[in-house]
Amino acid sequence: MGDWQKILEAQPVETSAPCRIDMGGTLDISTFYYPLRHLHPCTVNMAIDLRTRVRLWPYRRGLVKVSSKGFETAEYPVEIAPFDHPLGLIFAIAANFRVEGVHIDIDSQSPTCSALGGSSAAGVALVAAFSKVLEKMAVKPLSRQKIALQAHVIEASVAGVPCGLQDHLAAVYGGVNAWYWPGSLQEPLFKKRPIVRKQSLKGLEKHLLLAYCGVPHESKDVNSKWVQQFLSGKYRGLWAEIIACTHEFIEALTTRNINDACACMNRETAIRRKMTPEVLDEMGAALVEVALKNNCGVRFTGAGGGGCIWALGDVEDVDKLKRTWEVMLPTKEGARLLDAKIDSRGLLCHSAI
Repeated sequence: MGDWQKILEAQPVETSAPCRIDMGGTLDISTFYYPLRHLHPCTVNMAIDLRTRVRLWPYRRGLVKVSSKGFETAEYPVEIAPFDHPLGLIFAIAANFRVEGVHIDIDSQSPTCSALGGSSAAGVALVAAFSKVLEKMAVKPLSRQKIALQAHVIEASVAGVPCGLQDHLAAVYGGVNAWYWPGSLQEPLFKKRPIVRKQSLKGLEKHLLLAYCGVPHESKDVNSKWVQQFLSGKYRGLWAEIIACTHEFIEALTTRNINDACACMNRETAIRRKMTPEVLDEMGAALVEVALKNNCGVRFTGAGGGGCIWALGDVEDVDKLKRTWEVMLPTKEGARLLDAKIDSRGLLCHSAI
């Protein structure tokens, strides 16, 4: 194991990665895409320029210290660092790289536990930061794809529930992409299809709205229920409908048919509410209701159960909805509109601060 403290004393490291909004989520979990592979499962995500930043500083030898907005700072020797801690994912990644003598400082522009893929973005940024330090120890740096895969397998190993990959891919690659999950040993694990060109992202932003409901989410609760339902044979026909909705959404967004894209979003949201009504809290349900009345497509982010709601629509409809949401959100402590600018850069690494 190299001298992490000494290297970081000479040159601290900073990395950052974006969060995401999504459509068709859950289908990036192998529990779903293997048995449904004949339907060509796919998901969509848009990287949002609410970035999670990771900085590595030198610290006392033998210890790993982690500080992150929204969590109590913790430090442990890497050999006994708890992976079931609120910051367990960060300690698990540090243990994987045999890190010690490091202070990991995490700062996210998104609300804590907002269902925007923040934990995956933090994992991606941290793996990239460690890879940057290892370069100074003459270790070959990880590619973007390997950074995403490394962050995913570690998160999946400590999450306690099946864990998808699409959040890590959004954090690494940025942009607006469809991800296909072949579920075949003869094909790559995933296939990437950009569906909005970089020069068109600014135009798409005018059609988007993103709100935080003021309630942190716990994705494993809803995800666990979906997994258990699926394993028992329940609602598999509805998951087939979700796949169809996602395919149609991809084609609608590719051709800039906003109205059709909105219809696909609303069908998918209705299906998921049928399977798990708890995907929307009280504020989320109210935001969805007014979005529908304003001819917009609307969906919770991630697995719902709190967190964020995002909307899509014609510019006039979105502007009208924004004014309504601006009146509704202050009635809930912490609830607010978030900046829905699309990130085209993905993972960023900086050699020094």
